[in-house]
Amino acid sequence: MEKEKFFTDDEKKTFFSKYRELHNALSANLEVDDFPRIRQLLRQIDPMECYGRDSNGVNGLLRNIETALIATRDIGLKRTPILALILYRPVMKGAVTVEVVEKTFNTDVSLILNRLLRTSELYARNTAVNSDNFHHLLFSFAEDVRVILIMIADRLCMMRMGKEMVDEQDRTRLATEASYLYAPLAHRLGLYKIKSELEDLSLKYLDSKQYYYIKDKLNETKRSRDEYIENFIRPVSEKLTASGLSFDIKGRIKSIHSINNKMKKQKVDIEGIYDLFAIRVVIDSPAERGRQDCWQAFSIITDMYQPNPKRMRDWISVPKSNGYESLHITVLGPRKRWVEVQIRTQKMDEIAEKGLAAHWKYKGGQAERGLDEFLADVRAVIETQGSTPMDLMKEFKMDLYQDEIYVFTPTGELVKLGKGATVLDFAFAIHSKIGSRCVSGKVNGKNVPIKYVLNNGDTVEVLTSPTQTPKRDWLSFVATTKARSKIKQTLREESAKNAEIAKELLQRRIKNRKVDIDEPALMRYIKKKGYKAATDFFIDISEGKLDINTVIDECLDLDRHETATEGVRSAENFVANIEAKELSTHQDVLVIDNNLTGIEYKLAKCCNPIYGDAVFGFISTQGIKIHRLDCPNSTEMRSRFGYRILPAEWSGKGASGYTVTLRIVGNDDIAIVTNITSVISKESKVSLRSINIDSVDGLFQGAFAIIISDVSALTILIKKLQGVKGVKNVERVN
Repeated sequence: MEKEKFFTDDEKKTFFSKYRELHNALSANLEVDDFPRIRQLLRQIDPMECYGRDSNGVNGLLRNIETALIATRDIGLKRTPILALILYRPVMKGAVTVEVVEKTFNTDVSLILNRLLRTSELYARNTAVNSDNFHHLLFSFAEDVRVILIMIADRLCMMRMGKEMVDEQDRTRLATEASYLYAPLAHRLGLYKIKSELEDLSLKYLDSKQYYYIKDKLNETKRSRDEYIENFIRPVSEKLTASGLSFDIKGRIKSIHSINNKMKKQKVDIEGIYDLFAIRVVIDSPAERGRQDCWQAFSIITDMYQPNPKRMRDWISVPKSNGYESLHITVLGPRKRWVEVQIRTQKMDEIAEKGLAAHWKYKGGQAERGLDEFLADVRAVIETQGSTPMDLMKEFKMDLYQDEIYVFTPTGELVKLGKGATVLDFAFAIHSKIGSRCVSGKVNGKNVPIKYVLNNGDTVEVLTSPTQTPKRDWLSFVATTKARSKIKQTLREESAKNAEIAKELLQRRIKNRKVDIDEPALMRYIKKKGYKAATDFFIDISEGKLDINTVIDECLDLDRHETATEGVRSAENFVANIEAKELSTHQDVLVIDNNLTGIEYKLAKCCNPIYGDAVFGFISTQGIKIHRLDCPNSTEMRSRFGYRILPAEWSGKGASGYTVTLRIVGNDDIAIVTNITSVISKESKVSLRSINIDSVDGLFQGAFAIIISDVSALTILIKKLQGVKGVKNVERVN
């Protein structure tokens, strides 16, 4: 059997080309013997073991060198994080130790390595990545922003290699993760080109049909668009040059992902979006004249083209809270087309395009306090003469969420707790009944008491007993409000229950002794004993602090010594607490091995799956819902609640009764409805339920609700309807 080659011929050429590019990019920041030291360490390892191909056939060394190149060229990382990145795989595989790396290089490299290894542990729990809380935990684990930047570079590298993946599920998971986690992180850290590329590639893999539709449309109009931009820029450049300004002017196309969002938001096709591109004017002028020159350029352009005052944005006079500075104006260009123009200085452009303190709130999102402070610090460094963002990154510790910790359930779900939370707090966070029965726990596989204080990233398992009940001393060590309130509530309920039992016991004993102690007499006795509430009195009886026979004797003595004329005050009424009814929201994780037989489920109304559709199960609060794989909500469900997804497939035969709506568009002909209904009525397994018809500008559009047995019958029907004279399009809308 032929031994697998480490490199193909093409891969070998690519590797050496990228290696030289990386070496050149880093040469000014490396120590003389850095690369010889790396080569010496790498000679000790087995390349196939440390850098071999993964399950999708991606070469590990190529991925490593490409990630390092992105981190250096596109992000600006230098010596320390790049050395850690190159050595990460050998250390993770155990071929080289962190101690050896520290001895060979320095402590900073080993610290980055340790933090990379620590964050990689999170990915051993695949479902956790889909949690809303994951990026908080990621920041906390990474500690150093350079670790986050390396991870972003690696995800971009993998997304670029996505087309090489043989496993469609791996590609979908990667694209979803990039869209919901790494693109927003890149946006927050000012990596806008990377953010846009991650979003575009995510759309390409998750909705390739829409991606290529927009891409093809852009390609079709590229020539006319470039010609228009050139015609717009030429006279502007002449005027700006004549005014004595030094500048650079260019047009840029919006990203495919951005265009897709605009199409959805504005509910128009791509032809209906007028701002597919923007013109950017970058002024080269001294810092003291920067704003003045921007306003001069603004005046020249608005004199040439009519501005839209409603779309004027001045972030130079009053910069945005994140430091973003620029003038935005929309003007009416040639052929009466609106064109967006951005005017800024080179420094403003550098901060806006590449700086880590850039405009991640540009579209108006609400900032998180910790990240806002961090970005403000980064901007302060950028504005310091002679410094770079990486000066701050070197020492920065990402304690953004110091008042919170995030821990895992055994199934990988993330739970947010306050700092100082214990195993018991975690148990109550899962469910009050679990908390009430908690006797101990397991943290990272080790047995611990219920008062054990948890740390970020711990995996926690709760051990319960049916005989366990909340104790008063629990209140002395729980840290969360939920746990404290639930314990108090349960103690009150238990006390009320015990008080009622003690009251019944006292009444029975009084009856057995055949003595006469009425309610008012008993209440006078309780008050004389110093109890403010009758409940406390009966609780002391239940706990054995008061002897029932002694109580009866003392009560009789008090009654005999009281005079008949003594005023009797009405006693305090005893009202037992009503036991609160609590609805359980906890659901055990259910695994369905591609077989729904005997399992209760409902078909989701958002996508109305029918027999034969590719489907998956989703555990909701109303039970298991069955969705189509192409359900419009599937991407969000997989990204945010991946741990609730169940594999599913149909079994048996399809039954009549599935409702499907077909949207049919065609020429507005008087006979078209008759012809369509005729085709439907002739199908043996199909019945027509309702029709909704509309006609606009000579086009007929109808929504036909039918009842059908399965997908194959639906496919046959759609083909027949497409053959009806005058019909232009037939599509399933749910």
